[in-house]
Amino acid sequence: MEKLKKRWGVKTNFDIILIIIVFSINGSFASYIARPLTVAIGLDYETTSGWIFWPIRIFLVFLVYQTTLPLVGFVFGQFKFFWNMEKKMLKRMGFKRFFKDEA
Repeated sequence: MEKLKKRWGVKTNFDIILIIIVFSINGSFASYIARPLTVAIGLDYETTSGWIFWPIRIFLVFLVYQTTLPLVGFVFGQFKFFWNMEKKMLKRMGFKRFFKDEA
């Protein structure tokens, strides 16, 4: 637990537990929401080639996950941790120019 606290920059074991709970809930939520989204765009597992269906489904899960992670973190009082994590991820994906004012 001490290694996680140091790596994540949190102070208590309770914060680590909350962060793990947020990851768990958000992963399940993203997977659950991706199904109706694939149906909404007209893709069905039984009628669409797996070579098309699965990459799109995985992309949708990724988008939902990244979008809702700070929101679920907010509900559990861990918004700052997850917002910083999102900013780091966006910078790695090439969106550095949107965060120029930050070190």
